[in-house]
Amino acid sequence: MSNEEFMLDTDDLTRRMDGAIAALRTEFASLRTGRASGAMLEPVQVEAYGQMTPINQLGTVNVPEPRMVTVNVWDKGLVSKVEKAIRESGLGINPQTNGTIIMLPIPELNEERRRELTKVAGQYAEHARVAIRNLRRDGMDQIKKAKAKGDVSEDDAKFWEDEVQGLTDRFIKTVDQTLETKQAEIMQV
Repeated sequence: MSNEEFMLDTDDLTRRMDGAIAALRTEFASLRTGRASGAMLEPVQVEAYGQMTPINQLGTVNVPEPRMVTVNVWDKGLVSKVEKAIRESGLGINPQTNGTIIMLPIPELNEERRRELTKVAGQYAEHARVAIRNLRRDGMDQIKKAKAKGDVSEDDAKFWEDEVQGLTDRFIKTVDQTLETKQAEIMQV
């Protein structure tokens, strides 16, 4: 294999780093900020029809007002199970049922809870940074192996290492900006 033929798949690295950012945004969506969001129910699973099922597959989730989420459960027999799953989810929300509609009033967050949530957001962001750095290491390992085999010149290896580092820096910056935005949203009174 000649020097010109070594190509690092930066598209694959980019796609995988994008995946880390997408996972971070999903985790952030589940954090309660004091404003109602249907996404906060995404992690909640309900025992229904013999298996664990996401709430959005059992009813319509709506946000009719800034501090209220409603779930219109399609199967009347599952209302109490959905209500119980929400109550036990650790979201700190007390569901109120009216027929097949479960109302979830979102309480104001106190200062202490806001600080806790910013710490949790920071932990989620650190997990994303670690995932991105692991992908960086994978890319660098590919370059190192190609160099050891003589498939890539020193200059080309340096070029690819700079590419991988540039990608890593860009994605870490995105994580930091996303975290900053989420923490500001949580602390907003």
